[in-house]
Amino acid sequence: MTVVGALARLLTILIVAAALPCRAEDVISGRWEGTARVPDDELTVVVDLAQENGAWVGSIIIPGLGLKGAPLTNIKVQPLDVNFTLKGALGIELNLHLVSNNKLAGNFEQAGNRAPPTLQKTGPPQIEYPPRNTPVAKELEGEWKGDYEMLGYTRHVSIKFANHPDGATADFVIVGRKHNVLPVDLVTQEGDLVTVDSHEMGFSFEGRLRDGKLTGAIRQAAMETPLVLVRAK
Repeated sequence: MTVVGALARLLTILIVAAALPCRAEDVISGRWEGTARVPDDELTVVVDLAQENGAWVGSIIIPGLGLKGAPLTNIKVQPLDVNFTLKGALGIELNLHLVSNNKLAGNFEQAGNRAPPTLQKTGPPQIEYPPRNTPVAKELEGEWKGDYEMLGYTRHVSIKFANHPDGATADFVIVGRKHNVLPVDLVTQEGDLVTVDSHEMGFSFEGRLRDGKLTGAIRQAAMETPLVLVRAK
């Protein structure tokens, strides 16, 4: 091989090597679907990843844990790796490696459990962006209280609604063995259906205003318990 030929070959290799990271990052953008087996359960996992204005955004769906389009945080993408976490009490973290253009594999960690998930690329990303707070009906403004039982303990709940120009807010408190003031991520009302979410703590309340009561259920992870709230006196 001539010196010119060797230099040309080296230049080609360098160009290809420099292009690979960009192509790998482009491949990571998309919808990825698969499973992760944790003790006594196999979880369906759907991850959506995309680049927007030079930054990575994403959401995750895990029906078995009650997650539907939850936003991803701390997304880090390198040429062949992607890592991210899910903010909240569930403590989910995924560390994945691109093993082919259409396959991610690695570690799924949740509450001390670890599983080796395999995710296949199924199409373009379908990011679910966090919804915004909406106003609530005037008759909902103020404080509501009720009790429920979970795992053998009685818990006292109070939710206080207030409207603001950019939507409603809610003070969400659960008192059991501890006094817990839950950080509220979302307050919405559609028709007579009211939802209060605390993704960080893994709690939500969903109910309908009927006969002067908020009748619905409180959810913690995959558990759901009936709850009726009445206006505080």
